[in-house]
Amino acid sequence: MILPAIAPQLRARAGALRLMGFDVDGVMTDGTLWFSAQGDEMKGFNTLDGHGLKMLAESGVTLAIITGRRSRAVELRAANLGIKLLLQGVENKHEAMRQLLAGHGLSFSEAGYMGDDVVDLPLLRACGFSASVPNGHALVRQHVDHVTLAAAGHGAVREVCELILAAQGRLDDMLAAYLAPAGGVAS
Repeated sequence: MILPAIAPQLRARAGALRLMGFDVDGVMTDGTLWFSAQGDEMKGFNTLDGHGLKMLAESGVTLAIITGRRSRAVELRAANLGIKLLLQGVENKHEAMRQLLAGHGLSFSEAGYMGDDVVDLPLLRACGFSASVPNGHALVRQHVDHVTLAAAGHGAVREVCELILAAQGRLDDMLAAYLAPAGGVAS
């Protein structure tokens, strides 16, 4: 995704991030919950989002998933992406983030979160950077730093990852590697 110019205040907030957390349902997925006849929960994840998360982690930003539901599919996705900070079944996301930050010696100003519903508001409002999706709750969209153009489960996470990378001055270098000639290095 080619990002539009980033406003200075948004650039400063996203540029200070050292840990970025994400909700799952309605952010990493489109929010639809699928259940098999046997009761197994299934979720669909976007590969563009996945690569954005990998790039963000490679840049040095610690990734976390903080979600209110529990799902084996989320465990598998987090493992696939190398996300070690996975908190599921969380009732108080603000407190969960506070504990994560304390364990990493970070402050809320160095953390971001991407959520979509009113249960996310206490955490979204506490973080130095916050984002949501266009189909997130209206109150949430009013209280975040950035609302994505892409829909939940369809590139919204990638958009936020690239915004953070751009704000930190790392996006161009990360993408330049893909423009290098085969077996070579971009000039």
